[in-house]
Amino acid sequence: MTGAGPEQIEEQLSLGPSADPVATFEAQPEEVRKVLLLYSGGLDTSVMLHWIQAEYGAEVVTLTIDLGQPGEDYDAVTEKARDLGAVETVVIDAREEFARDYVLPAIKANALYGGGYPLFTSLGRPLIAKLGVETAAATGCNVLAHGCTGKGNDQVRLEATVATLEPGLKTIAPVRSWQIGRDEELEYCRRHGIPVKGGGQAPPYSIDDNLWGRSSEGGEIEDLNAAPPRDVFQLVTPPEEAPDSSESVTVGFDAGVPVSLDGTPMELVPLIERLSELGCRHGVGIVDHIEDRIVGLKVRDIYEVPAAEIVLTAHAELEKLVSTIHQNNFKHTLDRQWAYLVYAGLWNEPLRHDLDAYMDSANEYVTGEVTMRLYKGSAVPVARSSPYALYDRNLASFGESGGEFSQRSSPGFIELFSLQTRMAHRIRNREGGER
Repeated sequence: MTGAGPEQIEEQLSLGPSADPVATFEAQPEEVRKVLLLYSGGLDTSVMLHWIQAEYGAEVVTLTIDLGQPGEDYDAVTEKARDLGAVETVVIDAREEFARDYVLPAIKANALYGGGYPLFTSLGRPLIAKLGVETAAATGCNVLAHGCTGKGNDQVRLEATVATLEPGLKTIAPVRSWQIGRDEELEYCRRHGIPVKGGGQAPPYSIDDNLWGRSSEGGEIEDLNAAPPRDVFQLVTPPEEAPDSSESVTVGFDAGVPVSLDGTPMELVPLIERLSELGCRHGVGIVDHIEDRIVGLKVRDIYEVPAAEIVLTAHAELEKLVSTIHQNNFKHTLDRQWAYLVYAGLWNEPLRHDLDAYMDSANEYVTGEVTMRLYKGSAVPVARSSPYALYDRNLASFGESGGEFSQRSSPGFIELFSLQTRMAHRIRNREGGER
């Protein structure tokens, strides 16, 4: 809704019949006493911080979580929260936990939703919800508030996780119930003296980012008949502007875990950060994706995922080298199921834990190195090695014979391998087509 005056905006934001809960985890207005607000310092959560105090008369504690968002000034975020009336501000550096307990399982599962999205937001939300539950308990909050809309997946991921981990902790989602748009939110900020980034202009896109990637949606991106506008790309260099010379990097793995770059041991967070720098420079990791949301919508998202593209491609290549044909064919199916569960917000689903056990087992011998060549938007494996490689150059050499492979055995293999196919073809094509 646009063009509403200040009084109309206040009325649309006020609690009313639409605030009545329809789920057991939604808070009744009279239950809201002390609120833990998942706070980014952006437009939505800044309006929420003021609004919760005004509408509920509740104290607000803000929780801001560092998952590796580039360029974030957390001192400024917390100072703004205190200026807006937060009784306490909490900042948690969760980069190590995010990389170890969320990104790493995704690497082992080659996790891509819809063939293109490496799940960085999906992976972050259950950790944010978990830390929200823990912080609410530590600060005496009985309600958790988030800024998700009713059209996104994040409302599902956050609320399902909170309701699973702590059924007694209620939630509110003010943005989901507000009948206003960005312009009205900006007017609310102007009326109540809430500072807004960007000089009070509505941001052109909705952005989310962390250590594993960045997404942009909304605005001109929604025009499917046009290429993404140039100003979408704030992380990765457009491929046509990337260097004219390629650069190679060798990623080392130990049991599926990335552990080194170019032979130098590295912890996971700095390793991902370094690969992100290299990928950004060479235009690697731009994904223009039509996505099926779990709430029923199709949307277009632009993802910038340089580190994820390099690591996942290298991991899948090494996995292919050390696994049998049967393991490789079967694991693809489980990889897709793992990615769907995480995308759908079911991080605590027992099946995902079951799949994790399989992923750990399947990655036991995914040890070795893969050299990736980065060039103008592409990340291509050009060399690979492993002590567990199911590859013998002598056997693979064209025309060679000996050892465990005998070319003289091939005719017998062909006859037996094709036996049922040949029988079926003969029987089903006999004269008259009788059954």
